[in-house]
Amino acid sequence: MSGPTSPGNPAARSPFGGFAEIGGLLGFLAIVVMVFALSNSRFLSGPTFASIAFQLPELGLLTLAMLIPIISGGFNLAITFTANISALTLAWTMQAYGGVDAGTGAYVLGVVAALGVGAFIGWVMGVAIAYTGAHPILVSLSMMIFLRGLGEFMTRGGDVSGFPPFVSFIGHGTLGGIPMPLWILGVCVLLWHVLLTRTRLGFNVYMIGSNIEATRYSGIDTRRTLTLVYTLSGLMCGIAGVVMLSRFNSVRVGHGEAYLLITVLACFLGRVDPFGGFGRVLPVLVALVILQVMASGLNLLGANQHLATAMWGVFLILVMVIRWGLARYLPKRR
Repeated sequence: MSGPTSPGNPAARSPFGGFAEIGGLLGFLAIVVMVFALSNSRFLSGPTFASIAFQLPELGLLTLAMLIPIISGGFNLAITFTANISALTLAWTMQAYGGVDAGTGAYVLGVVAALGVGAFIGWVMGVAIAYTGAHPILVSLSMMIFLRGLGEFMTRGGDVSGFPPFVSFIGHGTLGGIPMPLWILGVCVLLWHVLLTRTRLGFNVYMIGSNIEATRYSGIDTRRTLTLVYTLSGLMCGIAGVVMLSRFNSVRVGHGEAYLLITVLACFLGRVDPFGGFGRVLPVLVALVILQVMASGLNLLGANQHLATAMWGVFLILVMVIRWGLARYLPKRR
């Protein structure tokens, strides 16, 4: 069997490769920027780009949490609620140690607990999927419903707030002129790149997404791999929850519900195969930038939030139709 970096391994096709598809996405990004710049004179301004830079990371982290399950041929519908439960864990930890007066030690303990809760939620889903053969959509949907109900029950449908001032630095501060959330996203993107291209786990993820039965017969422990896939997805949700708490300075179970659709759209726009087996990090990152630019542009134009959500759904359908058309047309051309 080929190794993690061998030419025969799909993972060897680096997420930072594929310059043709990345070039197409960058061209589309340029068109989107030009359209909004012509529509509103305030679009090409410092505040707009600063807003994009601060809002992109939380969506980006949730998209990374969605990316690996999709590459493995699965899905994780529970990403936003996993992030919110993780954020609630951090919030409750700080409140237990003084709330507004909590120190950095309590914050670090809360972050560790939040990441642990996120990873545990993912692990539970992974075990259910890997060892029972249940479909990932059904398992993650069940987990989403459970987490939503649990969170609403424990918070009584309200917000949890009252954190030390230094917490806001993670969500609103800058380091070297670059927003802190963007630093966190950059590190996570790099980690996902290394995971998918330089590790045995990454190789196994691509193989499972391509053909899980053939992968099992080749001697790869598919159950262990799937469990790790969803555990890592939950861990990334935990990181997203920490960033979201710092950005909003509060936690509510419904925070970021609309992100679920956009994360799926970003993956498919970034040329991730919806049936698994193929996906690159960089095209997905460029797709995220496109969607965030569109969201900011629509906001400047005063578009209704519900209309914007409906537009994401239509856009997702268009992306799938275009991909279907290209898949049928390009082979004939060749």
